[in-house]
Amino acid sequence: MFDIDGIYNSQNDLIWAVNLLAADTNGGIRQKRKFPQKVMVWFAVWSKGVSPLVIFEDGTVDHDRYIKEVLPVALKFGHDTFGADWTFQQDGVKPHIHVKSQEWCEKHFPCFIDKDHWSPSSPDLNPLDYCIWDEIAHQVHWDAVTSKTTLINEMKRAVRKVSLDVVFESCSSWTNRLYRLSQVKGNYLR
Repeated sequence: MFDIDGIYNSQNDLIWAVNLLAADTNGGIRQKRKFPQKVMVWFAVWSKGVSPLVIFEDGTVDHDRYIKEVLPVALKFGHDTFGADWTFQQDGVKPHIHVKSQEWCEKHFPCFIDKDHWSPSSPDLNPLDYCIWDEIAHQVHWDAVTSKTTLINEMKRAVRKVSLDVVFESCSSWTNRLYRLSQVKGNYLR
């Protein structure tokens, strides 16, 4: 989910400064709208690139919308890119683990990791979570984002600007991350 106020996480984005003026100079004081305009974005990565974007301008994504608007894009991208030999991995959000979504994936994908064989909260094993979303957020020209339309245009531009080296490195680290996660018995990686 991205909104027109940019990326800000009050838990992680801290500015150390001697006073408010110094904090403001360093980008520490941010005004947020009470109800900023938002868009939800879906796309996939593989070691050599990214899939097409699926942008949800309005509303939320339930399993029906996920099945109708996302999974066909993922299937086409997978077949066009890999032919008949590939595996679809998704995370544990509700639209992904819904029984109808799982059934659709089982029926259509050549291979996929079902909800019972994947950790429901696995950001350490998802290149989008541990690398790519942050890369996209840094590629967006947030000063140019003034409306939902400009946010969507910036998202499209930002995805095209993500370095293929960054995508490759984040996907390449997946096997090592899987091993490290097994060593810490499923706890978060440090």
